[in-house]
Amino acid sequence: MNPLSSFRDEFPVSRTHVFLNHAGVGPTSTRVVEAVHGFMNSLARVGRPSFDDWESLASECRERFARLIGCGADEVAFVRNTSHGLSLFASGLDWRPGDRVAAAATVEYPSNVYPWIDLDRRGIASLDVIPAVDDGTVTAEAAARTLRPETRVLAVSSAQYASGAVTDLTALGELCRERGVLLCVDGIQTVGALPLDVKEAGIHFLSADSHKWMLGMMGIGAVFVDRTIVESVHPPLLGWRSTTDAFNFDRVHFELLADAGRFEEGSLAYPLIVGFSAALALIEEAGVEAIGAHVEDLVSDLAGRLERIGCMTAPDPSERRHIVTFRHPALDGERLEEALAEAGVVVSLRRGRIRASPHLYNTAEEMEKVANVVRDLLPGGSG
Repeated sequence: MNPLSSFRDEFPVSRTHVFLNHAGVGPTSTRVVEAVHGFMNSLARVGRPSFDDWESLASECRERFARLIGCGADEVAFVRNTSHGLSLFASGLDWRPGDRVAAAATVEYPSNVYPWIDLDRRGIASLDVIPAVDDGTVTAEAAARTLRPETRVLAVSSAQYASGAVTDLTALGELCRERGVLLCVDGIQTVGALPLDVKEAGIHFLSADSHKWMLGMMGIGAVFVDRTIVESVHPPLLGWRSTTDAFNFDRVHFELLADAGRFEEGSLAYPLIVGFSAALALIEEAGVEAIGAHVEDLVSDLAGRLERIGCMTAPDPSERRHIVTFRHPALDGERLEEALAEAGVVVSLRRGRIRASPHLYNTAEEMEKVANVVRDLLPGGSG
């Protein structure tokens, strides 16, 4: 296992910025750039190589994603983004009359709200809203009070986008097992930053794209579809790749694949998949357990520094792992974000709070710099 500091040079952004917005759109690495460039350069020079070569690249990427989240490669399919994956599940599940969905619609990112609202409005499945406080997440207790005998799906995020509060997926998975409910997870805010085993957690469906914590690129991601439910989800989009004997174009043979491949309806985005795979290789080399521990240390360090100068931080330490949000009663949020940007610090403003989300190549010295920028803006500060 390489020391995480050895990966810093692969991120040119670290030479010019303190980049703390991996919960938004993260920078990618030079190895991703080189992998995509190499693929496109080959395509430009020699034209189309064999499909076997391209399919091998795609298989390697599926296997890397499967290892990252603890599933089989046959349970992984490529999607354009997290929203695409969640909509595939919401649109394709074999809903029955009276089915219900439970989701924390007041705190979730819209991608994990709108598909369920749409089902409710169209009379396909009724939506029950799980109560959640602004700085919190979905707890097993709150979910248990919301679930009904007719609840078919519990939809949650692995961490809340605005606050960073991490969801106890294991507790929710146990609840779903007890109640016979399918657990659907928007995983984009933790996959690549924190360890996850979808089988142990009892997750049935997970969607995440690569441009945040997996350090990849926009426009490519993956879904996990547990093999026990795959035939209960009919692909809303169909094409030649959805079927068995897919590469035999000279006959019509409409037999859907019995694995997650049924959700890849047409030609794959091979250049993006090559980049995605290179990003996953970096995560695998670094080790997601090591990444999680490092990022948690940085967040704890930054939160402590900010609290000592009067900032109010969130989420609660019991739910805080890889993201910290903060505000100061004497500072306007927009002005604080601008001042940090002027100092070369990249963060996000979410619901009136600054959101900081470091990754494997960030350092304790950078956390000190951020706190010092905030301190210098305060009345009586040195700035």
